[in-house]
Amino acid sequence: VLKLFKLLHRTRQEVFKHDIRALEAARQKINEEFKNNQDETSEEKIKELLKIASDVEVILRTSVVQAVHTDSDRI
Repeated sequence: VLKLFKLLHRTRQEVFKHDIRALEAARQKINEEFKNNQDETSEEKIKELLKIASDVEVILRTSVVQAVHTDSDRI
């Protein structure tokens, strides 16, 4: 669980580099979701939550694109 938690935060830092607002929003959401489920004891539910977190990490890494304006009409 801790390994996945750290992986999500590293992915967040790579994907949202230089976007302070997105970095903070993602940090809060990751921490909130892990905190809300920290007392979970059901093995099946824990496996399901870990699968969801793993899927989120893959989606962040492969699907999120950060655009940067280079000119007034160029991204």
